[in-house]
Order: sequence, then structure tokens, then C-alpha cells
Amino acid sequence: MAQKEQEIREFVRLGYARIAEGRTQSCCGPSAGCCGGGGADEATQLAQSIGYTTEELANLPEGANMGLSCGNPLALASLKEGDVVLDLGSGGGFDIFVAGRKVGPTGRAIGVDMTPEMISKARRNLEVYREHSGLDNCEFRLGEIEHLPVADASVDVVISNCVLNLSPDKPQVWREIARVLKPGGRVSVSDIALLKPLPEQARASVEALVGCVAGAVLVDETQAMVRAAGLDHAQFECKSDYINSMSDWSDPVFRELAAHFPADTQPSDFVTSLNITAFKP
Repeated sequence: MAQKEQEIREFVRLGYARIAEGRTQSCCGPSAGCCGGGGADEATQLAQSIGYTTEELANLPEGANMGLSCGNPLALASLKEGDVVLDLGSGGGFDIFVAGRKVGPTGRAIGVDMTPEMISKARRNLEVYREHSGLDNCEFRLGEIEHLPVADASVDVVISNCVLNLSPDKPQVWREIARVLKPGGRVSVSDIALLKPLPEQARASVEALVGCVAGAVLVDETQAMVRAAGLDHAQFECKSDYINSMSDWSDPVFRELAAHFPADTQPSDFVTSLNITAFKP
């Protein structure tokens, strides 16, 4: 089991390294992103469709938005000035740079990513963020979300955007979230989840794995993991409209999946974007 988990991590790491280095706009195909569109215009369109404002997107360093989102965890997080916010799987820094402006000079925004190439990209973007915002409140740390390089009870808010589904040990991720949150702290996650099990051929697709689908688990399983980690007041909201939009855009992941679905079904019958909020007692 440990060897299999490591193989999955290395496969995902390689896929996202290719994106960070610009060798592809996608870890699963030549033209579209893992969880959204591939080009800048499509990445902007995706971000706007899931709730990011024109102002938030305009203030980002160029290239920070790579179209890898499946929701807007910041819209649910209710960040306030002075908060310490942690982003799991921070990529090029998209959500961190939006969060940094919200928490202000007395707050802190910390991104963790396991891909060195993504960390390098985010740190290059960080210089632009500092120059344009006048803030020095963001940082990026290399690490796995199953073993966060963050102190116990040190974070007010944990966010994540279309990343937890990629982990081969999701219960451990939720335990880590609970560990780093301060008492009374909150988590806001947008992720991909399953409404019912995928057909076996679809689950076996490597494109679907790095495309945030084959590694996803059932909504009920996610609910159980959140509660087992000791978090309470948990709320779960399914957003199938995101999946429908991916199908409409002919995303290669969903084209691959559709080939394995039973007749008269569509991706949103199986897959959903899931918004999760919860609190640490």
C-alpha cells in the first residue's frame, strides 16, 4: 500500500511539474487544464464562472491562475484582516495572492505544495505580488499535504482548491488539517467528489487521475473523514454545474470519462464539485 501511494504521488508530482514549467498547459492533455481550461482566457473564464471577481483576477501576477480550480474556497472562508490562512496544494499561488490582500499586513497567507517546480513558480510570482500590493505577507513551503510543514494550532483558516482528491491518503490530510487549525479555526475546501462509483475503466484512466477525478471518493466518504478528524459543524454543498461546464468545454478528461460511462448518462451523474466547510472545536 505504501509503495502504491508513493507511485500516485510521483505521478501527480510529474504531471503538475510539466504544467509549472510550461511544457504543457495540462497534465492530462495538450490543450486543457487538469480541472479546467488551458489558455489564459479559458482560465479567466473558469475563475469568473466559479465566483472570483474581476478585481481579484486583475490583481494577480501573470500566470498565477492556471485554470486548475474547481470552486472558490475563499468565497466560503470569510477571511478577515489578521487571519493566518493556509492553502493546501497552492500551485502558482492563485488563491494565496487573493487571500493575502484579504488578510492584510497583520495577516499571513501560507501556501504548501509538493511540486518543487510549482513552488519556484509561486515564489517568482511572489515578487510581483509584493511590488503591486505593497504587502509582504505571503510565503510558499515545499511539502506534502499529508505531512504539512506547519506548526500545531497555528492557522485560523485552511483552504484548498481541487487538490485533496489527488491524495492517496485523504484521512491523513483531514487529520493534518485538524492538527494545524487553532481552536475555533475553520476549513473551506472546494474539491471533486463522486455521487456514485465511477465505472472501473474510467477509474483506471491515468488522465482522469491527474485530472482530479479518478482519485475522488464518494461524498459520503468525505463526510465521514471530516468528522473522524474531529471537525464539527461541517457542511457539504454539491455543485454539479461546474462539471456540466467542463463537459460543455470538451475538457479532455471528461471526454475520456464519457467514453466509459453507460449510455444515456453524463459526467455530472457521477462527479460533482463539492464545497466543504467545517470548524475545529
